[in-house]
Amino acid sequence: MLDKTTRINFLFDFYQTLLTPKQRNYMELYYLEDYSLGEISDTFDVSRQAVYDNIKRTEAMLESYEEKLKLYEKFLDRQGLLNQLSDLLIQGTEPKQAVAVVQQLKELD
Repeated sequence: MLDKTTRINFLFDFYQTLLTPKQRNYMELYYLEDYSLGEISDTFDVSRQAVYDNIKRTEAMLESYEEKLKLYEKFLDRQGLLNQLSDLLIQGTEPKQAVAVVQQLKELD
């Protein structure tokens, strides 16, 4: 569950501007503010089922955006390469290895 929450939080960060204000509100309250479905439904005077359905549809939309645009995947790739570069520099390895990692970073764009 934590992995899913973390993933949805990242996807929300990347794609929130593509969502409607209502979708953003529900996702912020549910995932960032840790509101329950009942608390959100009380806040917006709608049923818990309506909130649940909206959140599930929005999660699917976020996954669809990621499938097409791959911003989160590229972010993870960059983080991995930056960690690798950091390790190489700390170890004082051959500059050629660090240059190769930098080249990989450039190719991600």
